[in-house]
Amino acid sequence: MGTIMKNDTSTDRSQAPTDVGMNRTGIATSPIDSKRLIEAAAEGAAADGDGAVMASASQVNPLAAERLVWAQQAGPVGSMPPPASLKGTFKTLMEQVQGHKPTVFLDKLGERIQFERTGTRLYDALLVKFDAAEVHQGGPTRAELQRIRDDEHRHFMLLCQAMEKLGADPTAQTPCADVIANAGAGWVQVLSDPRTTLTQCLDVMLVAELADTDGWMLLADLAAGLGFDDLSREFRTAMAQEEEHLMRVRAWVSAAVMGQSGVAPTAERSDGGVSAEH
Repeated sequence: MGTIMKNDTSTDRSQAPTDVGMNRTGIATSPIDSKRLIEAAAEGAAADGDGAVMASASQVNPLAAERLVWAQQAGPVGSMPPPASLKGTFKTLMEQVQGHKPTVFLDKLGERIQFERTGTRLYDALLVKFDAAEVHQGGPTRAELQRIRDDEHRHFMLLCQAMEKLGADPTAQTPCADVIANAGAGWVQVLSDPRTTLTQCLDVMLVAELADTDGWMLLADLAAGLGFDDLSREFRTAMAQEEEHLMRVRAWVSAAVMGQSGVAPTAERSDGGVSAEH
């Protein structure tokens, strides 16, 4: 994973990200070079998003073709770990879900474990951002962020206990857990970057909470479909808490952006705003 690009050399901590600075990333900053680039494009040399130049629109992109070959030949991202025990709870699990594939459920459990572990760490990092920010009306309180962080950790423990009840090892990394760990690495990177603001980090948390809510919904439905009614009820309780997290983060992001832009809150946006933090 690369780092977030720094588009200027400003070290002024009083400057907000939305202040005009020394950003030179746009084509308009270099009229001579941009003219040459436009002329080259007009000559018919088409480049795709990965920089592979094609003589015509009908020509096959060689990079895409190579990726296709690898996608067709590559093995999976990891595999499911063997059961912690071939008897007892795992044997009961196999008997209960006869005719279904329980490893799919265990894989998604592993994914949720990884997600909630990451979520806990994200809110740990967000608390640091909060302490560094000047938060005004409409923003979160530290107690609210701490409570959500603690909810994420409780959800992590709930999932670990569920995995153990099914005779599986919650410390093993399943394929879906591996994938979600890589996906979440970008979120961790943003929140741990000292240059990002509380508002920018709340934007990232909004994306994470949206995914989190849907993940719990799928897991609860899957548990119910396999006959694990008790687990399904517990998962739906966690989902309800995640829906509350989403509602709060969405309101904080809206209040922050509206406040920073100078837009007065309306009846629909009555939470106020958060000033530009440093």
